[in-house]
Amino acid sequence: MPLDPHTDPHTHPHTHPPAQAAEARRPLHPMFVSAAVTCFIGTLLSDFAYWRTADILWTDFSNWLVSAGVVIAGLAVIAAIFDHVDGRVPAAAAIWPYLTGQIAVLVLAVFDTLIHTHDAWTSVVPWGLTLSVAVVIVALATGWMGRSMIYGVGREVRI
Repeated sequence: MPLDPHTDPHTHPHTHPPAQAAEARRPLHPMFVSAAVTCFIGTLLSDFAYWRTADILWTDFSNWLVSAGVVIAGLAVIAAIFDHVDGRVPAAAAIWPYLTGQIAVLVLAVFDTLIHTHDAWTSVVPWGLTLSVAVVIVALATGWMGRSMIYGVGREVRI
């Protein structure tokens, strides 16, 4: 079998085949999205735990988790815009509905953070818990949209 003269190390000792890592330009924002969704799910679970037990510890957990989720979700929106501008997201992808959903998650989470600054019971029941449910639903739907946009049917996923 003849060797390719451009990649054969015997004929061209300083030529190497292209690295696969250089070809796989992965988007950055999915790691932020997954971390933010994890914080928001934790907020919902700790809100639910507080609603059932009235133990003040759970409101503290909710405050920390929703605050961390807001910061990480803000980074996710910035990273998604960067990924779009840098070409890390497929050009045919529906980026604008996805970004709108991410911004909706961020706005809902900011309101959830403001509600969680109230006194213990009023920080959770009823609006804190309601907003936490809304944030998780919209975040999961937007996350699914983003996954389909990046790793949709027919696209190769390299690990």
